[in-house]
Amino acid sequence: MESNILHLDLDTFFVSCERRMDSKLLKRPVLVGGTGNRGVVSACSYETRKFGVRSGMAMKLAKQLCPEAYVIRGNASTYTKFSQEVTDIIKEQVPLFEKASVDEFYADLSGMDKFFGCYKYATELRHRIMKETGLPISFGLSSNKITSKVATNEAKPNNQMKIEFGLEKSFLAPLSVHKIPSIGKKTFQSLKNMGVFKVKTIQDMPEEMMISAFGKNGQVIWRRANGMDRPPLIQYHERKSISTERTFWNTTDMVKLRTTLTAMAENLGFALRNGDKLTSCISIKIRYADFNTYTKQVKIPYTSADHILIPKVLELFEQLYQRRLLLRLVGVRMSDLVSGNYQINLFDDTEEMLNLYGAMDHIRRRFGEKTVMRASSMGAKSIGRFYNAFNGEPPMVLAHRTQ
Repeated sequence: MESNILHLDLDTFFVSCERRMDSKLLKRPVLVGGTGNRGVVSACSYETRKFGVRSGMAMKLAKQLCPEAYVIRGNASTYTKFSQEVTDIIKEQVPLFEKASVDEFYADLSGMDKFFGCYKYATELRHRIMKETGLPISFGLSSNKITSKVATNEAKPNNQMKIEFGLEKSFLAPLSVHKIPSIGKKTFQSLKNMGVFKVKTIQDMPEEMMISAFGKNGQVIWRRANGMDRPPLIQYHERKSISTERTFWNTTDMVKLRTTLTAMAENLGFALRNGDKLTSCISIKIRYADFNTYTKQVKIPYTSADHILIPKVLELFEQLYQRRLLLRLVGVRMSDLVSGNYQINLFDDTEEMLNLYGAMDHIRRRFGEKTVMRASSMGAKSIGRFYNAFNGEPPMVLAHRTQ
């Protein structure tokens, strides 16, 4: 059976949300992100892009390039709410879909041609989303996720495109190689150094040559350039979660409990980022010495950032632990996970903060999770043992204020 994979992408999502709330922003240059001098652009309207503005750029530079732009700090809770509105519509209309991020979705429409016509059905779904949410959205439809994603980007802004079965290769051929997903800045530069600028050049190259030049990633790029890569949809489940628990020999040591919870939140935050996941629900569990167990949870804007997760975990614990009796167990759970990256936090952070997370996670992946940690997650005795183990040279410890 011929596959029909739909890719939906909400255009300049954060900007569109702001415009929905304030119509005066329509057709005007808008920047969403950190508003301080060291802030970062999280999203920018199409009107700003002709000045060279792009997402991830320092806000200070963006304002210099486009001084007439309206600058908005952004509100993660608002964007999470609008994302859920779109998710609910797709969930109602499509039996199998993947929520790739807060503003990006895939849906498997295979087999629906017999009853509705996939392109017609996708068009009606897009129009319903726009009508009910007031948000612009684009889509691409083809036989696989990669080609559909590229088609969506070609259709933008606020448009749609279908690539007929068998025409994937010819559609991709004239495009720049940087439009293939998984080709980042370094790979793009390496391809340019080889004289490879268009996708057709990769299509004409032997697969073995790409593997020789780029290893396993070279094979992925070659297959994507030829419209042959068919990664499966990861079905969206709202209740997916990660969690951790710690059992004690009954304690009321608040320093130990807070240190343990901080370490738990830090480890789960790293697990989220390492798996390209975001959470929107945090739960705390405590068990008293008499085995009575209590839980408390809170909904939050999608995030994977320690400096947001840790204070929320500690705040929940303070609200839940009221009896001041001996505790036998504490646990932390993060649920309602979706695939996604750190983008939604950019209006809260500086470039330094983003670079810090990147550096910390790189060290953890290479040398182990406990090679870099916050002082607040270690405790005085642990810091002393680390200090002695390093012959008087202190270990790499990140002192971090969570309040």
